[in-house]
Amino acid sequence: MPFRPVQSEKLSSAVVRQIEQLILRGVLRPGERLPSERELSDRLGVSRPSLREAVAELHERGLLTSRAGAGIFVADVLGSAFSDALVKLFSDHDEAVFDYLSFRRDMEGLAAERAASLGTETDLKVIQSLFDKMEAAHAKRNPADEARLDADFHLAIIEASHNVIMLHMMRSMYQLLREGVFYNRQIMFKQRTTRSTLLDQHRAINDALQARDPKAARAAVEAHLSFVEDALRKDRINEKNEDIARQRYERVQNRA
Repeated sequence: MPFRPVQSEKLSSAVVRQIEQLILRGVLRPGERLPSERELSDRLGVSRPSLREAVAELHERGLLTSRAGAGIFVADVLGSAFSDALVKLFSDHDEAVFDYLSFRRDMEGLAAERAASLGTETDLKVIQSLFDKMEAAHAKRNPADEARLDADFHLAIIEASHNVIMLHMMRSMYQLLREGVFYNRQIMFKQRTTRSTLLDQHRAINDALQARDPKAARAAVEAHLSFVEDALRKDRINEKNEDIARQRYERVQNRA
């Protein structure tokens, strides 16, 4: 018969499982500091020895890390997504930039479709709140804040899709974007007309999600990322043309 004796679970094992789930679901993020031992044991309703045993196991698994005098943090579990050599290769070739945008268009279109159907009311409130902050940053003409909120807005949609594999995969991609590996996001916010267009595109995405319209949400994301791709291609062409123009100018100046 396929039955086995029921065994009670150790408290430390239950703590391990809960923290694992929080990391898996993206609630606890890489680099995030955990509460103090006293606070965490109180919240979890376990003794400090049980908590220490759980933390030690999570340390061993590479999910938590300690910093002297600072506390316990969620480990940078995204750090191994790409090797340093591959990251350098990405940053040196435009081909990677446009493949990245194509990949994002496919993945985020799917995420938006799922978020419109599967996202909870709280998920949609998070997305709405981030869009409201984007509008406020736009009014203040702060490109750095707009770029940061832009990334947070897109990640909130991925979180609302409730697919943990997609979540961690896309978070690792966004980390490279924040570090300027694929392109400098602030380039997109330089000109007033472009900034307004981008805000309108995010408004269309948000409206479709709040209306729980999967097809419209996916179409809005795809249109937005196609615009970003086109704008970056034009920027690359302008850079190339300006370089040629400077060479011609230097030639004229040298002949004068």
